[in-house]
Amino acid sequence: MKIHEYQAKELLRKYNVPTPRGEVAETPEQVREIAERFGGVVAVKAQVHIGGRGKAGGIKVAKNPEEAEEKARQILGMDIKGFTVNKVLVEEGIDIKEEYYLGVIVDREAGRNAVMVSSAGGMDIEEVAAETPEKIAKAWAYPGRGLLPFQINRLIFDAGINPAVRKEAAQFLRALFDCYLGVDATLAEINPLVVTGDGKVIAADAKIDIDDNAMFRHPDLEAYRDEEGAENPLDAEARRRGINYVHLGGEVGIIGNGAGLVMATLDEVKRAGGNAANFLDIGGGAQADLVANSLDLVLSDPNVKGVVFNIFGGITRGDEVAKGILEGVGRLDVKVPIVVRLTGTNEEEGRAILRGSQVIPAETMQEAAREIVRRSRE
Repeated sequence: MKIHEYQAKELLRKYNVPTPRGEVAETPEQVREIAERFGGVVAVKAQVHIGGRGKAGGIKVAKNPEEAEEKARQILGMDIKGFTVNKVLVEEGIDIKEEYYLGVIVDREAGRNAVMVSSAGGMDIEEVAAETPEKIAKAWAYPGRGLLPFQINRLIFDAGINPAVRKEAAQFLRALFDCYLGVDATLAEINPLVVTGDGKVIAADAKIDIDDNAMFRHPDLEAYRDEEGAENPLDAEARRRGINYVHLGGEVGIIGNGAGLVMATLDEVKRAGGNAANFLDIGGGAQADLVANSLDLVLSDPNVKGVVFNIFGGITRGDEVAKGILEGVGRLDVKVPIVVRLTGTNEEEGRAILRGSQVIPAETMQEAAREIVRRSRE
């Protein structure tokens, strides 16, 4: 689950991380009122679940309340990489002298949590990693023991942090790591960690992604979920329905049972010249209602020009899948081709159920991919 900057800062403050004074607003008039209370320079910052806000014009500095209101009118409602800005964070201005980067992320290849510190804060860390990787100091926390003090000190030193603020930077890194573990995050960043003109250290920006699989341990954080600001409305709808779905943006809807089989189907559709609209895994033992519900979700995407089912029956029964397909087709106004490859448990019964319907059968996964790509183009 992605959360907004202001929410990430709320979490960090619980771990005694200093952040700028700020309030959230949804109208230009509210922004002006906040700026009047703060006095002086303020920053108006778009709250969307995507990076690169500053480059896109989603972060603007205002010298007075009138200017803050005008900047808010420019930002609210704007589109940033497909995300509409519905709210902004208004923060008191900061006299920035130095900028650093602190981050923690799951390193799946290493099977550990990776911790990073860089003197190149305020920039896209991905660009820094690609162009000047020597500017990023890295360490991996010990499973069961966490991030040890000597690792923190080494990271701060290797990153070239100003000696005058190394102690404070180390405290920020410890707090960030503790917050990361405390909320079961998959990513936590302070970028930039700012040293002000008078020598104070403050988290000027923050980003935290929380593991959806751990949300049962954090019911209080469910209030942070912003479905309007989700990456795609279909992803939010899939979560509500309890369907394992990822929106991918292509034109061929894909439904299968088992993550590996669905991934293989994505590859075959690509090899046949098409682009997957989604990843959807109905899992093992899927019943007819889940299949119909999944088809309904996929067809909710206006970009979908065709749907392919790839079902390998083990504990999933072919006849149940077939019933679900026919149920979905029957209750929906289906105007796109549907190709079904059905094999395994009760495959003959399933094929018999589908026989005579508008559904197009296929013997193999490769044949199904080629057929749906051809028909979706037509």
